Amino acid sequence: MKTIVVTSRKGGVGKTTVAVNLALEAFAAGARVIVADIDPQRSATDALKARTRPGPSLVETSAGKLFQLHMAASREGVDLLVIDTPSTPDAEVAMAMNIADLCVLVSRPNFLDVASVVRSSEAVRRLGRTGVVVLNQAPPSRKGIEPPVVLRAVEALRFCGLPLAGIGLRARAVYQAAIAHGVSAGEWDSNSTAAREVAGLWRDLEHRLGVERAAESA
Repeated sequence: MKTIVVTSRKGGVGKTTVAVNLALEAFAAGARVIVADIDPQRSATDALKARTRPGPSLVETSAGKLFQLHMAASREGVDLLVIDTPSTPDAEVAMAMNIADLCVLVSRPNFLDVASVVRSSEAVRRLGRTGVVVLNQAPPSRKGIEPPVVLRAVEALRFCGLPLAGIGLRARAVYQAAIAHGVSAGEWDSNSTAAREVAGLWRDLEHRLGVERAAESA
């Protein structure tokens, strides 16, 4: 079993949108998935309870119960555990990171969010975990040219000590429309650019998790 923790010290970065879309993408690919919502706001819970079709299992829990959940899920043959975390307190996020195979730090391309990611990356390294930064809600490129705000964010994130995912999620209305109905961008519109973004991001994270290599060696 692999465990992904999706986190950000800043609210409003779209952390839950990233977590839910990743979980749904993995589920659509045939994985047995659990989403653990330890955020008191229960945004992931609200999204998945709006779902009217089969999907990942949902567990509303707390950081203190994650280790038991992790052990039980592993015994039951779950393939992927996705943990949606609160912005604070740091101690609860650290408990989630401690059982993670991959910590996904979500950031919008602005100064305050990038500064927050730099601090979060320090926690990932201090705990000896593997992490990756995902840019979310970034303005789309035009004719293949990235907006200056995205270029500045990418340059600043080079100094956080964690790699940047090869694909981020752009500011697109489809994400909000989809999550309000408990579906992924791909389920909402399989031909959309957003669907391709989510699929590409999941492939990137699968590679970092070693899922593909494990399948090949098996």
